[in-house]
Amino acid sequence: MSGAKKRTRATTGGKGPGAGTPAAAGSGRKAAADGGTAGRAPGTGLAAPLSPGRVAAYVLLLVLGAVVAVAGGLVQAAWFPGGLLLALAGAGGLFYGGARALGRTGGVLAPGAGWLVTVILLSDSRPEGDFLFGASPGTYVFLVGGIALAVICATGSQMRANGAQAARLGR
Repeated sequence: MSGAKKRTRATTGGKGPGAGTPAAAGSGRKAAADGGTAGRAPGTGLAAPLSPGRVAAYVLLLVLGAVVAVAGGLVQAAWFPGGLLLALAGAGGLFYGGARALGRTGGVLAPGAGWLVTVILLSDSRPEGDFLFGASPGTYVFLVGGIALAVICATGSQMRANGAQAARLGR
């Protein structure tokens, strides 16, 4: 009888509400109680603190988004069908590259925000009547196409970050 008492105390670590249960089950309850974060390093994922390098990368991507918007605005109007495709390819390349470089959705959001704010500011007319973008179909395709590319790249980077696998039919 005393051997059985020793065994139950050894498995639970003493007396208490979990007496008689194995120690592994108690640690499983603890992992479930803290949201399953017991095995992860502190400050990973969304809770990771911003490092100076990451802040610099976001600022650089924001500025690059503005530069690509200005260049795209000039090119898309100058050489209409080819310039529009070139401008959208440059914007899409920047959005995709930012997502791959940082491995986060913020890698798309920073250049996307810089691009969108710059395009909106450039499409506004000034009191003198000057404006960079004319009211043409190419301008609207550039605006909507750039937004669509940013959304596509952000969604794709979010799916990669969540570990989504490609679906294979028949398996």
